[in-house]
Amino acid sequence: MITNAKLLIVEDDLQMQRVYQYFLSEINGLQVAFETKADAILTSVESFKPDVLILDLSLGGQSVHSLIQTFTHQSKIPQIIVLTADESVAVAVHAMRSGAFNYLVKPIEKEAFLVAVDHALEYVESIKELMHLRQRSSPEKQFPNIITHSPAMQNVLRLVGDLAKTDFSVLIQGENGTGKELIARALHQNSRRASRPFVAINCAALPDSLVESELFGYEKGAFTGAGQRHLGKFEQANGGTIFLDEIGDMGILAQSRLLRVLQESEIYRLGGNESIKVDVRVIAATNKNLKEAIQSGQFREDLYYRLSVFPVTIPPLRERREDIIDLLQYFLENYRREDQPVIHDFSHSAIELLKGYNWPGNIRELQNISRRLLLTIENEVVKADDLPMEFRPKTELAEHRTSLVTDDRLAPLTEIERDAIMRTLNYTHHQIVAAAKILGIGRSTLYRKMATYGIHLPDSEA
Repeated sequence: MITNAKLLIVEDDLQMQRVYQYFLSEINGLQVAFETKADAILTSVESFKPDVLILDLSLGGQSVHSLIQTFTHQSKIPQIIVLTADESVAVAVHAMRSGAFNYLVKPIEKEAFLVAVDHALEYVESIKELMHLRQRSSPEKQFPNIITHSPAMQNVLRLVGDLAKTDFSVLIQGENGTGKELIARALHQNSRRASRPFVAINCAALPDSLVESELFGYEKGAFTGAGQRHLGKFEQANGGTIFLDEIGDMGILAQSRLLRVLQESEIYRLGGNESIKVDVRVIAATNKNLKEAIQSGQFREDLYYRLSVFPVTIPPLRERREDIIDLLQYFLENYRREDQPVIHDFSHSAIELLKGYNWPGNIRELQNISRRLLLTIENEVVKADDLPMEFRPKTELAEHRTSLVTDDRLAPLTEIERDAIMRTLNYTHHQIVAAAKILGIGRSTLYRKMATYGIHLPDSEA
């Protein structure tokens, strides 16, 4: 906790003031002050400069929403914990949307109160650390396994480097194949939790019926087949990091159970009554627009605000074209077998095609292309003709598609198939295995069709 942290509570009931004093007596070095008048909050905040402000949604005078807007214009903005007697999610979400850090439902329980205050103070401490991080090592040195010269991606890595020094929940956003898990692992490996477990789980593959047993574990006899105690993912990750991939695909029931863990930092095993404290950093990732999912009722808004304390957006490959050749060279070397050629360079025309392509599958598609090139080329230089047809300009693709129509006559199916086999064999330099793989047929099937259509390999290739 930060040294000499300050907490301001807006409360005019003397008995409740004593209750809060009792609760907070367990936190050493915390300066606590009370404000009894709602219309004097701004003055108290300006003079006391608290790190955390606790106020009730039912207070008179200025609304919480307008108060937060006013705070944004002040020199120091406290983290706000709001208290409400309304258990509806909408009320709490409105407060967090306005800028509140957390909320508690009355009557207030001591443990929940202390957890909320502790989280807010940790957040303040981390913010202060981030603001003082001016002497940073370059992204290349800090993340040697991430290849990039792109300014957009280097900005992401600088943010990741800063966030690695904190315990914030992080939401990683990006299209399929952009490397969200790679960034999550980089966050973990550069954090104080690096020596502890990194546990990844695909939320899209987690049905509501299994969420409790998978995430929180179960006791022996909890259900039929539960022959022994099983530790869930949160316990497996205790002290480390849990990575919730595809969080946008998690069911609503599973979301509500996850929210409780984030709020209380504790779990209950299925079939057990014991509360188990867990110290886990949560990193979530999604390729979906969660704000749209919130609007359609597919994602809880309160969970979104819990997870997205600091969002990290990974740019798609088409927005970091300067990295394409370096990444491709890395994958070619990484996947190359001893009996395959060492690819040293790319022709100018190949580079133009690679950089001009839209890469809908991002880095994952680039990995697949590298494997394909290793199967199909024999030279040390990648040329334009070595690249798949989809990389060609639209005019060339159109010519290829219309080549099978002559004199206003559609070619027979056999002619189309023969042409496809011939083109593929030429493309693969008559490598049967590679050609069969591209055509999606077995090697023996390809030989049989070649015999049917009278297609022969050059003697040197037979």
